[in-house]
Amino acid sequence: MSKSDRVLAILPARGGSKGLPGKNVKPIGGKPLIAHSVEHALASGVCDRVLVTTDSEEIRDAAVAAGAWCPFLREGSLAEDLTPTEPVLKDALERAEELDGPFGIVVFLQPTDIFRKPEWIADCVNRLKADDSLETVFVANKTHKNFWSRNEAGEWERVFDWMAIYGPRQTRKPLFREDTGLASAIRADLIRAGKRTGMKVDILEIDDFASGIDIHDAFDLYMAEKALEYFARHGGR
Repeated sequence: MSKSDRVLAILPARGGSKGLPGKNVKPIGGKPLIAHSVEHALASGVCDRVLVTTDSEEIRDAAVAAGAWCPFLREGSLAEDLTPTEPVLKDALERAEELDGPFGIVVFLQPTDIFRKPEWIADCVNRLKADDSLETVFVANKTHKNFWSRNEAGEWERVFDWMAIYGPRQTRKPLFREDTGLASAIRADLIRAGKRTGMKVDILEIDDFASGIDIHDAFDLYMAEKALEYFARHGGR
């Protein structure tokens, strides 16, 4: 296997959540929150390593129990409230490569997104491997909603002029909301450059309401628990 084929999944999970203290180890669906995403990465069958980068020993222990690789703890300076994701991924990749050799592809998964399907991860990686021109492949949710923004004069205007034409949902042009935390496959060189999404991309289109539940506070956790109960009774995931 060449270095361009090796895939490192990186799951950033810091311990200092303010909205939901201890969220990454909160039990949900009979396991810690972090375990769901670790298991998704492993089940995808395309990740050579599943790395959880954290500053918390408690999260590390829960991640290792779920099958993750956690050979180091993240520095506190990279686990602050306003720390961007990009330097965290870069640090994790570089430290992983020091221990285990080079990787060609990074899979980014956000642990607060638990309603992903492992096949989404596999699809992103396989598309990236199949097309050398691509820099990133990520999941995006379809929406037919209209969007507005303020212009330089502070006035509201439609993002696109064609949004002024209303009609049935089925006939409207869709937009796609970037959801890289659900699943994204990224060239490792892009991560080394401090970036997460390149200019040349492919999108895995989904229309999946449950995947929009992103757990950051007590209400999100409640919604996720109810969704899991629903799927346990009715199937569908």
